[in-house]
Amino acid sequence: MKIKHLALLALTLPALAFAGHAKKLTVDETVEIKAPPAKVWGKVSQFGDLGAWLPPIKKTEITEGKDNTPGAVRVLTTQDGGTVTEKLLKYSAKKHMMQYAIIGGVLPVSDYTATLTVKPGTSKDTSLVVWHAHFKRKDHSDTPKAGEDDAAAHDTIHAIFRGGLDNLKKIAEAE
Repeated sequence: MKIKHLALLALTLPALAFAGHAKKLTVDETVEIKAPPAKVWGKVSQFGDLGAWLPPIKKTEITEGKDNTPGAVRVLTTQDGGTVTEKLLKYSAKKHMMQYAIIGGVLPVSDYTATLTVKPGTSKDTSLVVWHAHFKRKDHSDTPKAGEDDAAAHDTIHAIFRGGLDNLKKIAEAE
């Protein structure tokens, strides 16, 4: 009898370990911009001013720490009044790179970390901007509500990245 229970437990535990756990999702977006990396980095380098180039953001406010210093926390207010709180994890002006995490807010994601990097492009005086994120959907249940599933989380971040990079290209190439 004990052996049957142990066998059943051995078969059940792996399934329980994955129940209610959202899978890791990834979004990678890039854009090539006809401007040198230093100029493009100048447009995106201020952790405390995301609204300068990301259209959905109405206001960015540093609420903890110092701008461009790991540990700084910013609160983003969207055009429709929602908020997202993010923490700067890594920042390198020399490498034209910042990494941050979402620590709260209206987006349908959790365990979110993103890296934004500006690199030399494929030809002289061009830049390649790479925005990479990995995350899970916010609703970790086995049956997420409509609009809170993996596709919604992925599509939301994809749309933000694509819109931001397209706008950044427009701004940087206009000058």
